Amino acid sequence: MATLTLYQFELCPFCHKVKAGLDVKGVAYTKVEVNPRTKRELPPLPADAPKKVPVVAHGDDVVYDSTRILEWLDEAFDGPKLLPEDEAARARAREVEAWVDDELAMALPTVIYGTWGEALKAAQVTAKTSNFGFLDNVGVRAGGPVVMHFVAKRILGKRNKTDGHAWMKDNLDQLEAWLDGQPFVAGDAVSLGDVAVHGALKTVSEFPVFASIMARPTLRAWYDRVEALRN
Repeated sequence: MATLTLYQFELCPFCHKVKAGLDVKGVAYTKVEVNPRTKRELPPLPADAPKKVPVVAHGDDVVYDSTRILEWLDEAFDGPKLLPEDEAARARAREVEAWVDDELAMALPTVIYGTWGEALKAAQVTAKTSNFGFLDNVGVRAGGPVVMHFVAKRILGKRNKTDGHAWMKDNLDQLEAWLDGQPFVAGDAVSLGDVAVHGALKTVSEFPVFASIMARPTLRAWYDRVEALRN
C-alpha cells in the first residue's frame, strides 16, 4: 500500500490535528514541510481548493481541509473510530472539533505571538522548522516577530478580546468542563474531538503557555492518555 504523505507547516494547529488523527489511527505517513510563502511543495489541488495546508495524498486521493481529512481517514483506514457510533457521543465529538477550529485555534496565536518575547520565540521556531531558503530564514528571524505580534493583535481585535492568556484560560476551562470526570471529551473512547484538541495543544508544546496547560491535573491526565494512544 502507498505511504500517505502529509503536507504541513510545523506551527499550524490544523496540521497537528491531522497528525494526531494519523497517529491514533496508526497510519504511517511521511511529512513534507511546505514553505508558507511559496507553497510550491503542495501537490496539484482542485481549482476550488484553498492553497494551504494541511493536505494529504495517498495513492490517487488528495484530500484538503483538516476536518475533511480526519473524516476521510476514519473511512479509509482501520484503527480506532474517530466518530463514535453513539449519536450523543458523535455530536459531542463534532462539537468539540468545530470548537477547536473556531475558538481554540484562534486563541493559540495570541499566546504564542502575543508579547514581543513570545513572538521572537515563535519566529525562531518557525525559522528552525520551516522549509525556508537562507534569505527567507534570515528574514523570518529578523522581521517575523513584528509580523507575528501584529497577527496576534489583529486576532484579538476581531474577537473583541484584550488578553490572549485570559482567552486561553476560558478555553481550557471549557475543555475541563467537557471532560468532567470522563477519560475523553465524548466519553470512554478517544474521538475526533480529542485528536483535534490534542493536536492543537501540541502546537504550543515548545512555548511557555504549555506549562500552564500541563499544570491542570485534569488536562494533564487527559493529554497523557491521548499521547499514549499516539505512540
